[in-house]
Amino acid sequence: MEKSNIRYSTYIRILKEELVPAMGCTEPIAIAYCAARTRDLLGGLPDSCVVEASGNIIKNVKSVVVPNADGLRGIEAAAAAGIVAGDASRVLEVISQVTPEQKQEIRRFLSQVPVTVRPAENAELLDIRVTLTRGEDMARVRIAGYHTNIVCMEKNGEILYQRGVEAAPGAEAANHNLLDVEDIIDFADSVDPEDLGDVIERQIRCNMAIAEEGITHDWGANVGKVILKTYGNDVKHRARAMAAAGSDARMSGCEMPVIINSGSGNQGMTASIPVIVYARELGVSHETMIRALVVSNLITIHQKTGIGRLSAYCGAISAGCGAGCGIAYLQGGRYREIAHTLVNALATVSGIVCDGAKPSCAAKIAAAVEAGILGYHMFLEGQQFRGGDGLISKGVENTIRNIGRLGSKGMRETDREIIRMMTDGSCDRVSDSCPPPVCR
Repeated sequence: MEKSNIRYSTYIRILKEELVPAMGCTEPIAIAYCAARTRDLLGGLPDSCVVEASGNIIKNVKSVVVPNADGLRGIEAAAAAGIVAGDASRVLEVISQVTPEQKQEIRRFLSQVPVTVRPAENAELLDIRVTLTRGEDMARVRIAGYHTNIVCMEKNGEILYQRGVEAAPGAEAANHNLLDVEDIIDFADSVDPEDLGDVIERQIRCNMAIAEEGITHDWGANVGKVILKTYGNDVKHRARAMAAAGSDARMSGCEMPVIINSGSGNQGMTASIPVIVYARELGVSHETMIRALVVSNLITIHQKTGIGRLSAYCGAISAGCGAGCGIAYLQGGRYREIAHTLVNALATVSGIVCDGAKPSCAAKIAAAVEAGILGYHMFLEGQQFRGGDGLISKGVENTIRNIGRLGSKGMRETDREIIRMMTDGSCDRVSDSCPPPVCR
């Protein structure tokens, strides 16, 4: 692919926009970011806090440990961490520099200041609204659409900033519709690594560091350790185990940054760690590993474009299938091999549900990576799933479109039912006493 090609520059931009650092599960971190921005707008610590969140945000924050919050979980803890100790200029690393004294202050804040959580009315799938009051003053900030997209800022009834939920100019504006598997592989073969800057190198450093932390220490359900103990140290098992170990640590509050993919740290780790493990096992050049990571990341993003940021469809599935494609690339696979790998993998694990961020995400990651690896080995053995087999259609792009339709439309009621079960039905109700915010 020539550098002058519009797809070339678009693919570079997509990678730079999507592969960004975050510390902690991105949904609680988005709440902390929103809360920190609201505190800055208010001009100090509040007397009260109201957090309104869409069902998918509630689902993904309910069970996960908030990093740098002294082991606390949930929306209240995420908001308190942002209010007390957040540095909004660091965006998704908003609570990465919390001091021990601030951790204690977060607990004191929660014991002294009422933090009310309500389901957001007429919400986007990703919707967070934080309202803080102090005396006669009130400030409100709303994030919607994606994790850092501030769409409204209000103080004392005056709208200071308001815009639509779509991405702001220059922010996530690259056209993801230009992605397709054949062009992704062409781009990976031809991209000048210098044009990627530090994007992939940073992903290798950060994501492998947290994987090593997860595999060597006690985090979550220790899925990564269980895989190695049960199945051995073969590269197929080690790739799954290390990806799962990164999630073991991250879902349990590990205070290390990861490089995300499509708004998710679990997806960022799943798309990268197995490819890195295989690259090191195979002894390929560093440049070849970078190109394989380009394949895995972009194919993951391609799948997620149709599904959306948040849905009932587990995002780790997209990333695990993407990792299988990256592993195929490492071993000389190109369009034919990679297309079959992806279709085989999607035929195996599509439809695994997302029931929020929590320790069991690590096990789903392991299953997704296994499906990606199996998909490639099926091709090597001359085996494949064919168009008409369930959700599979003839042609990889048609299959990707089917999966996007399943995740974005077909599983909408599934998503609502999951949220009802996880919240005891509380997300079916919006309190009549909730004052209607101006920021809608």
